[in-house]
Amino acid sequence: ANLIDQKGMLIGRLLTDGRMNARVRYDFNDMYSFKMMTQLAHEKSFSQAMFDLDCKGLDWQGQIKLGNGAFYGVNYLQSVTPSLSMGGEAFWLGSQQKSGVGLAARHVSNSCVATAQIATTGLLSATYVQKVSDKVSLATEFLWNWNSREAQASVGYDYFLRQCRLRGRVDSAGVVAAYLEERVNVGVTFLLSAEIDHSKKDYKFGFGMTLGE
Repeated sequence: ANLIDQKGMLIGRLLTDGRMNARVRYDFNDMYSFKMMTQLAHEKSFSQAMFDLDCKGLDWQGQIKLGNGAFYGVNYLQSVTPSLSMGGEAFWLGSQQKSGVGLAARHVSNSCVATAQIATTGLLSATYVQKVSDKVSLATEFLWNWNSREAQASVGYDYFLRQCRLRGRVDSAGVVAAYLEERVNVGVTFLLSAEIDHSKKDYKFGFGMTLGE
């Protein structure tokens, strides 16, 4: 079920395995907004909830996050120049007694977006998206975990056709994935997905349909 107006939205899904998902967003004004995401399941470990309070200024944005498992998080992003933004984030997960701090930077131009992030959890990530035309974008991503000395890279594409959207990626582990969204009619979207992991001989295929805008 979908309920959407100018100030907010409410989206709920009931899955065949009994799980229930819900998303809520409400804009108090141009500066403050509230978001909630929940999942209820028969297994306690699969039930989760996350609450966000977003704050946005003329050249900055921040967020406060609260979640189950005694999760607390904050993040802040400041525009340094019209094309460069820098910020950081911190979190505390009380149920596992874990914490982390990260720094991030983002560069935006008319045809590309580049990001970089480093965190005390041991993760280093970098992404780059290039807009080739109005319908085609290409992207790359690099992840490195210095604790385990493991790295992964991937490339992908995003192609808009007249009535459908085609996305795909391939990573350094040999996993190939593709996703197709086709607009069948007003408010009706048909979905196809496939993921192939040759090294593990793991093959996944799926299809679905979305009703509503």
